[in-house]
Amino acid sequence: MLTVRFVQGWIYWGGGSRRFIYAPAKLDPHARSWMANKFQSAMPGAILGMSHVVNYLLHHFTLLYAGLIVFSAAELLFGLFLLFGFMTRLSALVTVGLSFVLMLLFGWQGATCIDEWTMAAANFAMGVALFLAGAGAYSVDSWLQTRHPELARTAWFQWLGSGPWPFARLKRWSLIGAAATVLFVVLTYNYYRGSVLTPFHGAPVSAAAHHISLSEGRLNGDGAVRFTAYLDAGTSAVPANVVRADLLGPNGIPVEHWSGATLAALPTSDFANEYAYNHFGPGYAGITAKVGARATITLPPARSGLNLAAGRYRLVLHSVDGHPFTLVLLPGR
Repeated sequence: MLTVRFVQGWIYWGGGSRRFIYAPAKLDPHARSWMANKFQSAMPGAILGMSHVVNYLLHHFTLLYAGLIVFSAAELLFGLFLLFGFMTRLSALVTVGLSFVLMLLFGWQGATCIDEWTMAAANFAMGVALFLAGAGAYSVDSWLQTRHPELARTAWFQWLGSGPWPFARLKRWSLIGAAATVLFVVLTYNYYRGSVLTPFHGAPVSAAAHHISLSEGRLNGDGAVRFTAYLDAGTSAVPANVVRADLLGPNGIPVEHWSGATLAALPTSDFANEYAYNHFGPGYAGITAKVGARATITLPPARSGLNLAAGRYRLVLHSVDGHPFTLVLLPGR
């Protein structure tokens, strides 16, 4: 268990120390590496209602900042406790809770495999094992028991530190821990990949292919288009890029065309982003966005002098990898 305790402690201490010590820009709201960007990227695939929690926090900066500080501090403090074997059962339970939250948020991510699921599942099981076993001989908990033998008989040290458990308690909690771990691992795996109760399938939200959901489309008679775009799937490692937009008339023939150069030249004022972090905006060769971005976008008329007749018009956005995203437009107002 010493190796398990060291690895579990190092993983969480490493996450907290990077933000507080080695890469403090991750907790700087003005830096490009500000953690809120990663937090927002988790929103499209978060499960059990966590997407609503993320959405709420992204609209309330004080709560968002406090939450990231508290989460990072918990990783730093209880990871350090595990490294030294201090208050081991309490620290193990905290890491189990952190693993659970991370699974709800990021378990769907991983462009080539479900690596975020793998890490959360492994950390959950390691935390349960440490809660059952305690710190072991080479630890601060063990040193405290040697110096103060009466600690081993106190209820608080048995539950929070590493005091020895009666066999009946250990057996009962081993069964509870095993059941919780098996359910957590198997049910989340079945949700993300199947292969348990159903055939293998891709995750409900793809972590590999970008997807843009379009809504609230409006078309003015002069050819101006307004719509809402939400990048609700894909890897957070690279942005999505829209390199062409077409307006199709009632007969399916293009009546307007916006090239990549035209989209890249759009002013930022044409992008009303809902969140302050991951954005839609003009990029090198068109419109660019990171996962979790949502914005109302205005495309000006592709050419002057248009006077479009009434009818069913569709907007089609084309991504750099050739995927089209289509929206039926209503008359503007």
